[in-house]
Amino acid sequence: MSDLPRLTAEQTADRLGVKLETLYAYVARGLLTRERTAAGSTFEPLEVEAFASARRRRTSSRPPRSEGRPLMVIETDFALIDDGELYYRGRPAAELAADPFEVVAHWALTGVWDASVRFAAGPGLEAARRVAEALPAGAGDRDRQLVAVTALAAADPLRTSLDPEAVAGAAERLIAGMVAVLPEKSAPDDPTLEGPTLAAALWARLSPHPASPEALRTLDAALVLLLDHDLAVSTLAARAAASARATPYAVVVAGLGALDSPLHGNASRAAHRMLARIAAGEEPARVVADAVADGRGPVPGFGQPLYPGGDPRGRILLGMLADVPGAEPVVAAVDALAALLRERTGAAPNVDLALAALSLAGGMADDAGEVIFATARTAGWIVHALAEYRERPLRLRPVGRYTARA
Repeated sequence: MSDLPRLTAEQTADRLGVKLETLYAYVARGLLTRERTAAGSTFEPLEVEAFASARRRRTSSRPPRSEGRPLMVIETDFALIDDGELYYRGRPAAELAADPFEVVAHWALTGVWDASVRFAAGPGLEAARRVAEALPAGAGDRDRQLVAVTALAAADPLRTSLDPEAVAGAAERLIAGMVAVLPEKSAPDDPTLEGPTLAAALWARLSPHPASPEALRTLDAALVLLLDHDLAVSTLAARAAASARATPYAVVVAGLGALDSPLHGNASRAAHRMLARIAAGEEPARVVADAVADGRGPVPGFGQPLYPGGDPRGRILLGMLADVPGAEPVVAAVDALAALLRERTGAAPNVDLALAALSLAGGMADDAGEVIFATARTAGWIVHALAEYRERPLRLRPVGRYTARA
């Protein structure tokens, strides 16, 4: 590993989120090793990542606290993470991942299981497409989805209704519209008489290659497994908006805003870029070293504090990807990267790495994982909004404490 680019003291402190004084205290205690050069101290990037991973494991079991009390606890009756597994209303998400996303999302929104359900965009789709087409050339598909939400809201005469049936209907039309607004890159390939599933339509807008049945099943499973996940930051933003009685469309805009972040919804993009380099033949250790040097968080695609034993969503999707025709080079890159991180840091792949692998294997752009995430989590945000609409208004409005000194 001696030929890998080393981290400066400043980069190492940034990566660990500590002051330089604390970093040198770690060195003095023998917790980290350094090399002294004429330019200053340097650190081995994978050792730093292993140390950071160990610190996360030590603290992940302790909830965030403020003045001796949890920062916030919000009751939820949909998603549960227990003993390393994810459940939706008591049903294992791993089992639900065998069903089409629309069926699971409809059940999440309405409580009704309908195996034949299909989502269809409502009025305003053409206007939404025109708005999306007017974006600058550098816009991505997530940008198109964001502006489409506002256009679709403007065309819905019942957009301000908070009646549960109206909200659920708006959610299903909105999800379909967020997919339909994207330009097609290939023809949807779905032999069912009912027409393409949402997963088939989404694949056709993200990949220039026809989808195999195995690839479509993997995408469908990804959508189901990303539908909800406790109180992630985007879900908290969505619930806060709902507590002020924002419309379901505005709730989704709030969620999309929080999702657009490197430590949440955008994490698969950096993981995609890492995997692409490894699949192209670069040494995994160097790729990881560059990721540690460039970022201030964990190696993209690895670790999940809610799953100390490994993210089951990533495990399921990566297992399914192994059966997708043509995915062998990407699976090999995942295996090489995972082996390195497991040996050096103990970190396991998470769902972001699985999204990156799926998008890379499908020939998709590096932001495709974000689009899959946003499409799926839109259903979860509105499930939470429906729950929040039943609570006292503005209950999630905290009180600030002034700390400035004159």
